[in-house]
Amino acid sequence: MATHSVLNNAQILVIDDEPDLRTLYELTLLREGYRVETAGNLQDALHAVNTQRFDVVITDMRLPDGLGIEILNHMRVTQRSERCIVITAHGSAENAVESLKAGAFDYLTKPVDLKQFRTAIASAVQGSPAKTGPSRRATDSRPAELSTSLGNGQLALAKLAGESAAMRYVKERVVKVARSMAPVLIRGESGTGKELVACALHANSHRASGPWVAVNCSAIPENLLESEFFGAKKGAYTGSVQDREGFFQAAKGGTLFLDEIGDLPLAMQSKLLRAIQERCVRPVGSTQEVPVDVRIVSATHRDLPGEVLTGRFRQDLFYRLNVIDIMIPPLRERTEDLPALCLALLARIAEEAQMAVPDVAPGTLELLSQLPLHGNVRELENLLHRALALCDSGPLRLDDIQIPFSGSTSPGMQTSDVSPVWPEASLPTDLQGHLDQQERDILVKTLKETGFNRTLAASRLGLSLRQIRYRIARLKIEVPKDDIADD
Repeated sequence: MATHSVLNNAQILVIDDEPDLRTLYELTLLREGYRVETAGNLQDALHAVNTQRFDVVITDMRLPDGLGIEILNHMRVTQRSERCIVITAHGSAENAVESLKAGAFDYLTKPVDLKQFRTAIASAVQGSPAKTGPSRRATDSRPAELSTSLGNGQLALAKLAGESAAMRYVKERVVKVARSMAPVLIRGESGTGKELVACALHANSHRASGPWVAVNCSAIPENLLESEFFGAKKGAYTGSVQDREGFFQAAKGGTLFLDEIGDLPLAMQSKLLRAIQERCVRPVGSTQEVPVDVRIVSATHRDLPGEVLTGRFRQDLFYRLNVIDIMIPPLRERTEDLPALCLALLARIAEEAQMAVPDVAPGTLELLSQLPLHGNVRELENLLHRALALCDSGPLRLDDIQIPFSGSTSPGMQTSDVSPVWPEASLPTDLQGHLDQQERDILVKTLKETGFNRTLAASRLGLSLRQIRYRIARLKIEVPKDDIADD
């Protein structure tokens, strides 16, 4: 195929002071069809970079006359487009993180696994900037799949509605960091749209044609976390009748999005850290590790630095995940985005309901902007869902949205004359339903914390096993059937 020849036409610079390793890397790349130049020290490498153009630069971190990161800094200052892959010593996590923050596309640890080496190079070449000059020009038209992925990237960015300075910064950062393999941590309050930002990162990356696997870490029972993340071999646990892929294997060649990463228990945090560092996972019941090729994007509404200080989140995992940080501001800090958000949300809601998109009556957006909207975009979407359901015809009005107010209206006073107040709490209209929901929330939380062990959960809540079984059935709480201990 033409695309394959384009990739193999790539020129690569290999920098390593050990002749044997340099030769090994060179031969491996030549067998893949790449053109290769080599350098044994920092001075020769800088000369090669200044006199030639490459698609990918591979450098060892430690060189006889300096550090590989100096090449990264030089290429960043001179605005070079080559993608850099850094090779670090085994276990030197700080060097890996430092290189990614300095602009490296990816990193490998010694001893380098040649399969991972070839995969990393292929990923870097695939997304490298268009080649220039007679010796590099392979075709004037983009492959169809590349054009499609670029179109999807623009669509994903368009879903991040709003043109406030804060949202423009978020979009610019997404486009900039999508080009590397560096882990990204997305922070923001609940309902701000963290998953949409993660989707945009994936859609604008060189992995856009690969799988997108989104995982809600808080929704998985603790006793099932390892098998869900890393997979399991046949017979590894009761009911395991065949080999099963985990999230890491399912996301091969794509992006693994770990939502609510702050909710992972400490034991699982250490296993996740090893998987990210070594790029290998061990399925439950297996004696062999399996290499994985994923980009990690995570999100949380928690204050992870604070969680680190209190010992609830591992510091080393935090630094691994937080190589690049994207903060999404709450909606109350970017109220100028409300018109665009309302238009985008109403269009989506109306499309789902198969009805025309209504206009918004004058004054309604102004009153919406006065609300705290603690639930952010999710709360706004909920309000518009209700408004569209209650709207008879014509533009949406404040009465359709049904915002609670304080005080009373005197005869002749217009609704728009009253300042809206979003109360922190209100009396329930259905007391029994309200109490049932509270009881259900407590039971679900306790069951999750105990790995859905009903005996242990009952003990924590001061109930008998019979009592907790009755409540689970009455409140219709779903309990996983696998590996549940009652005794």
